[in-house]
Formats: sequence, structure tokens, C-alpha cells
Amino acid sequence: MKFDEYRIAEGIKTSISKLGYKKPTDIQFKSIPPILKGEDVLAIAQTGTGKTAAYAIPVLHTLQERKIKGRPDGDKCLVMVPTHELALQTEAVFKTLGKHTRITPFAIHGGVDQDPQIEQLNKGVDVLIATPGRMFDLVSQGALLLKRVEILVLDEADHMLDLGFIKDIRDLMQHLPRKRQTLFFSATIDEKIKKIAYSLVTNPIRIQISPKDPVAKNIEHAVASIEMDDKRFFLERIVKDNPDKKILVFVRTRVRAERVKKAMERVGVVSNAIHSDKLQQEREQMMQDFRTGTLKVLIATDVSARGIDIPDVEYVI
Repeated sequence: MKFDEYRIAEGIKTSISKLGYKKPTDIQFKSIPPILKGEDVLAIAQTGTGKTAAYAIPVLHTLQERKIKGRPDGDKCLVMVPTHELALQTEAVFKTLGKHTRITPFAIHGGVDQDPQIEQLNKGVDVLIATPGRMFDLVSQGALLLKRVEILVLDEADHMLDLGFIKDIRDLMQHLPRKRQTLFFSATIDEKIKKIAYSLVTNPIRIQISPKDPVAKNIEHAVASIEMDDKRFFLERIVKDNPDKKILVFVRTRVRAERVKKAMERVGVVSNAIHSDKLQQEREQMMQDFRTGTLKVLIATDVSARGIDIPDVEYVI
């Protein structure tokens, strides 16, 4: 089935066509129809399968139809994501796909002044993409009301639980209407996640996309056993052997990220470290520099970089 065969708003089809997409991915093919029907969905799919568009396309269509019918404005869809970067990336997807609709998406997150965010909320938002911390700050201040939310999306739900947001998610339910559509998207599922998921959804359509090949055909895996004191020399060699390639280095902690960055500086390698101690403006600039190739080596904690779409990365360490 092609996108132009779906019964969705022409403006959304136009945006999809301009992006060059003709056929949906597996997660999109299985998710879009039940979401359009108003059913709850529990979807398990890896990052990079097109799952943001899998819910963004039907959500945009549904809200556009309701606007045409004269339903009152307000925050009709709430998308909760675990990190600042993912909030901005999700907002960009909604803006791109909804360019030819009357739907206004907006992302709120910590690390920046809240006043401009409150100002935009007062002007009107249809799709609110939020990280838990900033969302609850604004709810507690009375600056954000969620009583008109008709669609709740929990994206990268497993990561939110890893970060300890389960209490926030449960508290959120007290501020939402009982009658709503809930879409639960996760990269992984275990008994704990399953229990929480089924406490949030009602008679959901369960979708699980298992990749035919867990490793993409254009990816090579290798394991290197290296002593701690030798790791910086190993990284230096890879970077200097591939001066024009993008290299993403994952570390466990913020402190480790800064140490690796300083070690690279000492041997003349330009790099940067992204983690939650950085100002939001710095993090956004780093991600932009890495996407465009201005920055070749990015050292990141999993919290900062999970779920982010970055093209043309040659090495992930």
C-alpha cells in the first residue's frame, strides 16, 4: 500500500510526497490504520524504523479533521519523550509532516527559559511535545492545563522508565481526561514495561516489529578488548586514521565524557562532549554541528543521544 492510497488529509500527503516517501515502513503500515480508528496502540519497534511518523501522520490527520469540524482549540495531543534532543527532533517531524495543515506543534523542555514557552502555550498549541520535568513544572504553576488532551503518546517509553520517570507518568494520568486515546511506543519490552503499558492503555492493538536482520546490512560489528589505560590511544588512532569521518563515542557518565574530550584535546583531536550538564543551547549547537559535519567527533552519554537521528555516522564506539 502506498501513502497516496491512505485516507489522510491531502496536506499531509503533500508533505510526505515532498519528503520522497512512497510506501510506509512496517511500523507505519501496522500503526497508522488503528490510530486513525481511534484505538489504543502498544507498539514495539526499534529506533530508526520510522515510528515517529507512525504516530505523527495519523495524529495530524485526526486533529486536522477535528479542527475543520470546529472543535475548540487547545492542547489536543500530548507527546511525552525522555530527552531534550528527542523533543526537538519530534517537534521537527510534526512541523515537516504538518506544514500544509492548520496544526501547531510545540516542544517544551528544561534547560531554557520557560517564559517564551508559556507565551507560546497561551497563543495555542495543538500537539505538545514535552519532557517530564518541564511539563510538570508548568502544570504545577497552572501554566499548562491538560484537561483537553484527547491523544496521549508515550515515545521511547522504555527509556523514560530507565530514567526513573515512572512516578511522573503515573502522576500525569491524574491531569488527563479518562476518555482519551493512548499510544505507547517502546524500543524494547519486558514484564515490567508490559505491566505499566497495560495499566495505561485500554484494549490496545499490540504491534511488534522484529527486524529480519538485527544488524543492518550496511553495518559491521566488531569487539575489541582494550585495557582502560589504552582506550584513549585506541580512540586517537581511529580518529586520526579517519579524519573526514563522523565518529560517535558513547560513555557511561558525564564525568567520563569530559575526561575523554580532554584526552582527545591533548593529542590534537577536536571533539565535543554532550550530556545533561551542558546548557540546552550548547547541546543543540553540538547536535547541529555533528549533523552537518562541522564537528567530526562527538562524545555522548546514552541519555543525551538515544533515539536521535544523525546521518552518515561512520563509527559508533
